[in-house]
Amino acid sequence: MAAQKASGAHDLPTPDPESPYRSRKPYRFSTLCATVDNPFAKDQYGSSSVPIYQTATFKGVAGEYDYTRSGNPTRTHLEHHIAKISSAGHAFAVSSGMAALDVITRLLKPGDEVIAGDDLYGGTNRLLTYLKTNGGVTVHHVDTTVAENVLPHVKAGKTAMVLLESPTNPLLKIVDLQKIAADVKERAPDAIIVVDNTMMSPYCQRPLDYGADIVYDSATKYLSGHHDLMAGVIVCNRDDLAKHMAFIINSVGNALTPFDCFLLLRGSKTLAIRMDRQQSTAMRVATMLERLGFKVNYPGLPNHPGREVHERIASGYGAVLSFTTGDKALSERIVGATRLWGISVSFGAVNSLISMPCVMSHASIDAATRAARGLPEDLIRLCVGIEDPEDLLDDLERALLEAGAITVSANADEHQYVRTTLPKTEVSISRAVEKLAFNDSGLTRRPREYREWMVSAPGKVILFGEHAVVHGVTAVAASVDLRCYGLTTPRHDGKLSVQFCDIENFYHEWDINNLPWDAVTTIQVGQEHPEQLDQTLMEAISTRALPASIDAAPKARGAATAFLYLYMILAHGGERPSFNFSARSTLPIGAGLGSSASFSVCAATTLLLLHQRISIPALPAPTREGHGSDPGHIHVSHQGRRAIPPPVAEEVNRWAFVAEKILHGNPSGVDNSVSVYGGALAYTRAGFGKKSGMEPIHGFKSLRFLLTDSKVPRDTKKLVAGVSEKKAREPEVVNAILDGIQSISDEARRALADPELSREALLSALSALIDENHAHLVSLGVSHASLEAIRAKTAQSIYKLSTKLTGAGGGGCAVTLVPDDMREELLQQLISDLLSDNFQPYLTSVGGSGLGILSPYGQDAPFTPPETPNDANDEAYLSREPLRATFQEKSVLELPEWAESRGRWLYV
Repeated sequence: MAAQKASGAHDLPTPDPESPYRSRKPYRFSTLCATVDNPFAKDQYGSSSVPIYQTATFKGVAGEYDYTRSGNPTRTHLEHHIAKISSAGHAFAVSSGMAALDVITRLLKPGDEVIAGDDLYGGTNRLLTYLKTNGGVTVHHVDTTVAENVLPHVKAGKTAMVLLESPTNPLLKIVDLQKIAADVKERAPDAIIVVDNTMMSPYCQRPLDYGADIVYDSATKYLSGHHDLMAGVIVCNRDDLAKHMAFIINSVGNALTPFDCFLLLRGSKTLAIRMDRQQSTAMRVATMLERLGFKVNYPGLPNHPGREVHERIASGYGAVLSFTTGDKALSERIVGATRLWGISVSFGAVNSLISMPCVMSHASIDAATRAARGLPEDLIRLCVGIEDPEDLLDDLERALLEAGAITVSANADEHQYVRTTLPKTEVSISRAVEKLAFNDSGLTRRPREYREWMVSAPGKVILFGEHAVVHGVTAVAASVDLRCYGLTTPRHDGKLSVQFCDIENFYHEWDINNLPWDAVTTIQVGQEHPEQLDQTLMEAISTRALPASIDAAPKARGAATAFLYLYMILAHGGERPSFNFSARSTLPIGAGLGSSASFSVCAATTLLLLHQRISIPALPAPTREGHGSDPGHIHVSHQGRRAIPPPVAEEVNRWAFVAEKILHGNPSGVDNSVSVYGGALAYTRAGFGKKSGMEPIHGFKSLRFLLTDSKVPRDTKKLVAGVSEKKAREPEVVNAILDGIQSISDEARRALADPELSREALLSALSALIDENHAHLVSLGVSHASLEAIRAKTAQSIYKLSTKLTGAGGGGCAVTLVPDDMREELLQQLISDLLSDNFQPYLTSVGGSGLGILSPYGQDAPFTPPETPNDANDEAYLSREPLRATFQEKSVLELPEWAESRGRWLYV
């Protein structure tokens, strides 16, 4: 039921003037909040508190109310009250803030385009993703803190809605609502400007005054103030929009219930007084954290970007702030050490809350997108309540101290506490890397790189311990000889290009000088990347370097972001090599076999080579004569495979981990380590107060496995959450299963590393452990009919093989141990049977080599780097035809053998 707005600043009648010489002034906001009175709906008994009309139906014909879904007196009072304090002509109350946005977005139709901010509440992002996927709506996410960023996406007749927040949640970025609304209306008059005002509430900001068409709040937050109800409110001044939204609400039936309307009316009466207390305390908290040296996001701080804009469109700074610590584990310790600050999502209540958005309120946004939008994984959000500010400050200070974020000041004249300096890991790099550092004069120049470089890295398979590893059980992971391949081809035309052949066949090229170099803080040679990603560079790449078309290819977006990030941050000495990077994969993408990690390793390796931050040493001289007793060095080829030096592998692994952070947000480091080092390792996951452990399994014997891709999509988050829920419901049952899986992992580690165990005994032991592990995973509820079908097929009497799911389950891949003595024709028959059932089997080995590097110099000259010198004046060498075309044309089945034939690879 829409409220009716009378003329003037508000529609609450004031008493007649006592004197003709002084008229009554309009009531101020806090008075409007506390005074609930609707002159168009007087209570028959004159109750001072609006009664609850807890009825579904109303008697009579042609009355004002007939059915509560369509209208209710309690809701009418509430909507009138919300309209009044929002300076609005119409207001609607629905069941939640997301229900409010759902009503608003139902104004859209297929083919419409929406412009939205890139720092949105996770639920908003989820609904927009659904509309983009299922509703035929195009969504453009842009950095709305720069008003000009919106303009390229505004199209008259196509842009139907612009969705804004200011301040944004949780980075507290400021958006010039007034300028964006004016600019959009000038170019697309029919576009609807929608503002989520939850962070501010009508007390601090009224966007309708600045050009917004529709404003909505999650009334669960400040308007209610007590977190004892779910509600959303929508306000607007346009009659056409109000009529349309009233129809939608009545049709879908999501209007707020009478009892919740009563609670919301009661809570809204104290909105002003609550926010006054909350904002004053928030300012004290923000000032304390900034004094201690943390990066704090709060509009009230003098140095906050956009503060001038915020003060122009708002009358308060709000009571939400966020800060970063530089270390995700440190942030977890801080959150866990608080007592008065409740660990919870949401905000706006009388109780103070603390959370880590990336693992709570914004976890529904995938890690790559979070990283691309500059959302730090270590971010802590504080939502200030009405407790005594001294108690809140003391509790936060003690949590910081307990977590190790601050320490007692050594200077008695300073404040009591100071921020703790994070320990820096000592950097270990080879002499070859050190020699590449430029001198201070900048006169040292690197020779141009005319060589092609080909690299490869294996995928990974979890042999034992899936899912259980999330709960602290050891997992056993091993490399799988299905690999990602990367090839660099010199360009020297000032362009950088990539072609991801197996990721939507994405191709793009950039003018190197037009990349956002102003956002780069170079990591110098010999330095390590900080624990946190450079969010300034991430945002610049996302908004200024990536093509708009890449939004339709999220996997390609993540890969391109990771590649550009490493290319730019590794550049040093003014050198920016021009080349093409092509990537191929014999791994099934998205099947849980570490395809992203193998890509990260290939990208990191090629970029380190081309930026000349790693160097492949030449072969030592052979045995020499005439040098007295010095015998020189005798080179043993190890079946043609030379070794990549450990310092090079370590450097590659560090940077591959950075790429994995961009792709996944908070990787364990297992996948990239397996991709670099090969073999097998045991991994125990870290948690609150628990360190992770990663140990290589020495002496691991390479084994034959059949990997079968079920082609069924997996929802890893849902599967992991399902096991956690089962553990919460049945802790004794699940803990017993976890203990059983731990025993399996321990026994598998011992068997794989036992040099005295015969091959036959090893295969027999692993077969039994595979069956036992899979049974436990079935009990956890993570298997799938497709995986069970694969397992049943391989277990038939004709084959008698042991199979288990690997990774998250729920589809994904199955692994089958293949005995050494299995007849080739029988194995081919099994592969044929699986193919006929629409599965995709891959016969491969597990536990083989890790990273491989080769510089083939040209298709007809298979050399191992750097045995053949790079002579830029050798015309015959320069005229050789590049490998790129052949590399991209080879089929997945032909690629491994062709790549191996290019020369003598170096391997870890």
